[in-house]
Amino acid sequence: MGFAPRSDRTVLAERRHEGPLRLLRSFYPEGAPCHSYLIHPPGGIVGGDELDIRVRVEPGAHGVVTTPAANKFYRSAGPLARQHQTLRVEAGGALEWLPQEQIVYESARVESLTRADLAEGAAFISWELTCLGRPAAGEGFETGLFRQRLELYRDGRPLMLERNRFEGGSAVMQGAWGLGDNGSLATLVAVGADAGLLADVRERLDALGLRAAATLMDDLLVVRWLGGRAPDGWRVLMAAWSTLRPALLNRPACEPRIWHT
Repeated sequence: MGFAPRSDRTVLAERRHEGPLRLLRSFYPEGAPCHSYLIHPPGGIVGGDELDIRVRVEPGAHGVVTTPAANKFYRSAGPLARQHQTLRVEAGGALEWLPQEQIVYESARVESLTRADLAEGAAFISWELTCLGRPAAGEGFETGLFRQRLELYRDGRPLMLERNRFEGGSAVMQGAWGLGDNGSLATLVAVGADAGLLADVRERLDALGLRAAATLMDDLLVVRWLGGRAPDGWRVLMAAWSTLRPALLNRPACEPRIWHT
């Protein structure tokens, strides 16, 4: 999908698909920014499936991309399920990549990659919320594999390169140096932040009383959360996003309507 400015608003100037991924029509709940909902009609991803999502934001455009429901990775007999997101934001463009949580079932085997290539002067906020297992259904993550990569570049220079490997039943799942028996984790990243904004985000997170933290590396702000309940992770992400958005994008928090349906 490609976002481009047109007179007083951003439009989806390019939308092409092959396979079961679809885009709903564009929504404009706050005027110029284009809200787009990416849907996967099968409802889940199995071993051997590959989803390849590519987004480009032109100068002066502002895209908000989310999903209408949680993404589910089902158990696999061996093959990996792969989901790759490649995001490109040009100078003067803005992208908010805000999918709902991804649920990794027992015995699933998953490779997930999010790569953002940002030009100098691009605005970017992105999050990922991952649930390993389904504790509400009495299912943990004793077997299976979840490989997660997050790569951020600005003008070809790396801002953040992260690789996680969570293997069911391994020490990283239980150890205090790993997940510490927490089955859910979340990461939010935003560029263009400063020490004052970091303090504001930390104040909001502290008020929640959850296991969350924020760090600033140059102008890259990173928020982390660990816990056992996805709704708690959602509260952390929403608190951070609603603090960052007015400061970085000069717009108050405007939640996509699909989150409330």
